[in-house]
Amino acid sequence: MSLEAELERAQGLDESELADAIESIGFECTRCGACCKGYETDDGPEPHTATIFPDEVRTIQEATEYDSGVTEGAADSTSDASLEWRDIARPMPYGLTEGEGGLEGETFEWALQTNACGDCRFYDEDESGMGACQVHDDRPLICETYPFSVALAGTSQPMGEAVDEEGMVRAHECEGLGRDISRDDAEELARALKERAVREVEEAIAVSDIYEPIETGPGEVVVHDSEGAKRMDGTPIE
Repeated sequence: MSLEAELERAQGLDESELADAIESIGFECTRCGACCKGYETDDGPEPHTATIFPDEVRTIQEATEYDSGVTEGAADSTSDASLEWRDIARPMPYGLTEGEGGLEGETFEWALQTNACGDCRFYDEDESGMGACQVHDDRPLICETYPFSVALAGTSQPMGEAVDEEGMVRAHECEGLGRDISRDDAEELARALKERAVREVEEAIAVSDIYEPIETGPGEVVVHDSEGAKRMDGTPIE
């Protein structure tokens, strides 16, 4: 299936049908934080990896103020210091290799930045273990729609195993699945799911249209996104 055909299919998604599927599966966030944390694998620790689009990085930059002396991402509403690009996003690790000078190579798109533990840098947890997103109102679409995805095939085929599915809606591992959800909340999730499906294909088309390979040296990373080639700090490569 071509990207243009994928886009047409994404744009034609019926939000009411998506909401029906979400209602049928059921969901309520328990604030366990599992979707915001890194996890252990047979090959060692795996950091949290969630796609963030370039405009979503800027939205977080513009909508939040942080204490520049805080390294773990704790919010400070009295600070005039805003986050830099690299505070919010890191190069998507797929395609990069570990060289003597660190990560190097070319990759596509960005992932939310993580802390030293591999958790999303915007994830916070209180003493009782209840999790919270510090940028909840401005979180990326992939976070807004988890644990659901839409399977369109091709570029939009979601990563990860589905534990439940209804029509084109897939549900991924989450302890909140199977719980009652209101129609209003299901419709809001459906709207975001459709928007995410469309955006993912639009981003892929834009990257494909402007991509030109760039030779990288030791310790050098190039990220290709829908706006062109960028350095790790988000600045464009002319």
